[in-house]
Amino acid sequence: MNKQIDGEDIREIFSRNLKHFRGLKSLSQFALSNKAGLAHNFVNDIENRKKWVSPETIAKLVTVLEVEPYQLFITNPLDGKQTKRIYSYLDELNDRFSEVVGEIKDSYLSK
Repeated sequence: MNKQIDGEDIREIFSRNLKHFRGLKSLSQFALSNKAGLAHNFVNDIENRKKWVSPETIAKLVTVLEVEPYQLFITNPLDGKQTKRIYSYLDELNDRFSEVVGEIKDSYLSK
């Protein structure tokens, strides 16, 4: 049975992920707040679970951090290398899929 998640758990996950992705971008709280157009103490309060965020604030944060909004809410976020590797595999899969579709299309059109 899965553990029941409450609002405080969500705040903890969001806070941890915000710190995680901020660290991956080598941004201080001050730098993140400046780039996102937020007050430094507000970013500090978010990371310390003292304040919560609006959808507009989430949009500002994910724009600066270059992540998808859902990534701030998952329990085990991927790091930058894992994300790049997954996108690389997906690109290769897409390329191969296009090749196979083209081959099938060519074989049926040539009959």
